Amino acid sequence: MSSSSELDKRPAVDPHEEPSAEWGWHGTFPKGIKIAGWLSTLGVFALLIGNHHGRTENIWVIATGVTMAALLIWDQVRSRTSWRR
Repeated sequence: MSSSSELDKRPAVDPHEEPSAEWGWHGTFPKGIKIAGWLSTLGVFALLIGNHHGRTENIWVIATGVTMAALLIWDQVRSRTSWRR
């Protein structure tokens, strides 16, 4: 039978599944992900510059860029209001 104190000492990340947890920091890069998302969105809008003969390409590029921007804004709003719940 195990006591509850033994269970409290268990690491949150299993070192067998995530070997990097044994030797260092194990987490995510929230600011880096957001910066990369905005740079990618700007890159998508940069695709509008070029020799396009039809409007179909422009419509898809604009729709993709607006969708990416909307998701980034939604994520920002969600992360700011998550502490209120």
